Amino acid sequence: MHRLVLWDVDGTLVRAGVAGRDVFETAIAHVLGRPLAGDVMPQVSMSGKTDPQIATEILALAGVARGEIDAHLPPVLARLEVELAAAADRIRAEGVVLPGVGELLARLHHDPDVLQSVLTGNLAPNAVVKLAAFGLDEWLQLDVGAYGSDAVDRRDLVPIAIGKVARRYGRRFAPRETWIVGDTPRDLECARAGGARCLLVGTGRYAAGDLEDLGADAVLDDLADVDRVVSLLGS
Repeated sequence: MHRLVLWDVDGTLVRAGVAGRDVFETAIAHVLGRPLAGDVMPQVSMSGKTDPQIATEILALAGVARGEIDAHLPPVLARLEVELAAAADRIRAEGVVLPGVGELLARLHHDPDVLQSVLTGNLAPNAVVKLAAFGLDEWLQLDVGAYGSDAVDRRDLVPIAIGKVARRYGRRFAPRETWIVGDTPRDLECARAGGARCLLVGTGRYAAGDLEDLGADAVLDDLADVDRVVSLLGS
């Protein structure tokens, strides 16, 4: 193995549909014991953030005092896992696998020079639900992924993933042997913080044109050209 490929989930591999947003509102309303005001969720941009960051932002917008947010966060995240698991069928029905993803993951899975997992802001169980809804979990070594449940700040996740791989497989990838594939500027910030390389794709909130001048190692419209992506990640 000479390449570690860490995929973002939402906006890069799949779109989970509206359910991915709705579960945050449902979970927080459950913990607070009251519905959220109608203007709260439209103010929240989730792209590139970890689940704890998103939940913290929503709690603040819902009027929870700064000093009380930390106490609310664990039950909110626990409830979020419950709500997302219950929404698996809805995600499958309303969501979509993005172009090229299924073929690409399968091909890299069978390449002995590549180990692939995820680096995502999702809590680990939530990432599994979203990927399993589309059968993508079989191609990824999810036990060595890095998740929002490992660190609140996405920029801390590259060394966490590299450390998990080293413990599991006895192979410590150098940061420059590691690719982060994502769809937001935060994915690039994460890669640079960990010394990794970065491929950005314009399949999420940002078009490829919005990402081109950020300094990523590569920017593509999408992952549809599987041969090109495989060649790039092996370079």
